[in-house]
Parts: sequence; C-alpha cells; structure tokens
Amino acid sequence: MLRRALACGLPPTVLSALGTGLALHVGRSLLREVRRNRTIARTAQRMLRPPPRVDGLAVAAVRMSAGRGARIGGDLYEVAATEYGVRVVIGDVRGHGPAAAPTVDAVLAGFREAVHDEPDLAGVLRRLERAMDRHLRERARAERLSARAGHAFRTAEEFVTVLLLEILPDGKTRALNCGHPWPHLLSGPRAEPLARTDPLPPLGPFPLPADLPVVVCAPLLPGDTLVLHTDGAEDARDPAGRFFPLPEVLASAAREAAPTPQAVLQTVLTALFHHTGGPPEDDVALLVLRNERPSPRIPSEAGGAARSGTTDLSPANPLRHPA
Repeated sequence: MLRRALACGLPPTVLSALGTGLALHVGRSLLREVRRNRTIARTAQRMLRPPPRVDGLAVAAVRMSAGRGARIGGDLYEVAATEYGVRVVIGDVRGHGPAAAPTVDAVLAGFREAVHDEPDLAGVLRRLERAMDRHLRERARAERLSARAGHAFRTAEEFVTVLLLEILPDGKTRALNCGHPWPHLLSGPRAEPLARTDPLPPLGPFPLPADLPVVVCAPLLPGDTLVLHTDGAEDARDPAGRFFPLPEVLASAAREAAPTPQAVLQTVLTALFHHTGGPPEDDVALLVLRNERPSPRIPSEAGGAARSGTTDLSPANPLRHPA
C-alpha cells in the first residue's frame, strides 16, 4: 500500500496517515491473536485443574507459566479418587513455557490411563515411564525429520520430575518420588516435610530400577493439610538473589486457625510475589490438599472394636469420583 502511495507521489501528510493506520491495523491484529491464544491456554488450564473436593479432601491449586502470551507451562498436577485411594501426581518438565506442554500432556495421559488400573503405585510409575519413553521416541523422530532447521533442543536432555502419592481412607500416605521436591505436611502449628528419603532419578534419562520400594509417609489425618509444589516456588529469588523461604511461609500458614486450602495458597502467593517483586521467572505449581473427612469415633469401653483411623474398605464402600 505504501509503495503504491509513494509511486503516486502523495504528499507526506497522507503518507504519514497511511503508515499510522497500517501500524494500528497490524497492532490490533497482533493483540487479537494474543488474546485468542490466552483464551485457549486459560481454557486448557482450567480443564487440568482438579475438582475442589475429592473423596473428602478439599483441594486448591494454582499454576503459573513463565512463558509469555500463553499460560500453559511445564508443571503438571492431577488428583483422582480411585478404588485404591486418592492418587495424586505432580511433576515438573525440563524447561518452561509452552514448549514443555507436549511432555506435560504425555505424562498426564499416562497417569489418567494407569491410575484406575494399577493396584499399586509402582505399576502407575512404570506406566508413566512407558508414556515418557513413547513421547521421547516420537519427538526424536520428528526432530530427525526437521534436523536441517538446526533445532538446539535435544530429546536426550528432556526429563520430568514426578511425585506420586496415594492417600488411603484412614489417612495413611504412600509415595514414589522421581527427583521431585517433597511436599510439606501442615499438622497443628507445624509444617514439616512429608518424608526425607532420597528420591529416584527423574523420568527420561535413565530407566527405573527393578525394585521400586514405596515410601511410607506421615499420615494425612483429619484436619491436616498437604502442600505439594514444584521447584519454581522454592527456587524463586528476590532482587538480592535470596531464595524464597517456602518452609517458613508454610509454617506461618500452619499457625492460622484451621487454614483452608485457598487460604494457604493465598498466603504462599502473596509472600512469593512480595519476595520476587512480581511473577516468578520459572513455572510454579502449588497443590494443596486438606483432609476434611470426619474424625474416627472413639471406641467405647463396652465393645468399641473399631480402631482409630480405620475406614470400611469392603467392596460395598469403594472410592469413586464424585458424580
């Protein structure tokens, strides 16, 4: 358009108006595209959020992506009620932003497929490993086809940290951890790591060992809260380079009277943004579970055969997704 105007010898004022109009048109088109991408990403993220209550556990979660434009990043989580207990996955894909989304999809698809079928956590983890292997093979084939484009990213360098939890009706908690930060248990006025054992390596670079011993963790009793997070939370720095004091912030949240999952999230996010001066530079995911199941009855002297913390696990009382 401008070339034609120049060829026609239009005056400078007209040329300036044409240039301004063209710039506004391009700017509006880009703005519409960014808004459209954000709407798509926001919708997809809402689909990945767990329901607010899963089999007596109140749930709240938030995920922030370091990528610009889209809000989908490399962190993942999901909560599912199964006949084996409430099962939880949280993970962190190498890298951040939309580029990590395909790996997130692969891991979550593997979890959703396995979580209701496998009777033990080791079986679920091996299914996640197979899903990750398939994803890496498919990505490697795609990169070989486009090798002439000179992609710098190598599939051999891709990995994901994964934490699997299983919470039984009586609050007993088991875990398998592949390179992920341990959650914090808020019980009474205390906030402590759920476990302290060394994790397995992340999924991707190395095969899982033949033996996968499940970690027996501290129980999640009625009134207790569990805070799961990715390393973007504890690695966030302030302008002076100091790390975010997540354990201290959680200890402060634990001292509140009966903190709800939403209140715990609000406390952590407010402190995190204050620490960093704005949104963090890495992907961050936080998942909070609070046991709101009724406390077990105290056995009577006459014949209270029920034990504290036990729940009927007969086939007549299976755990199911809420309708």
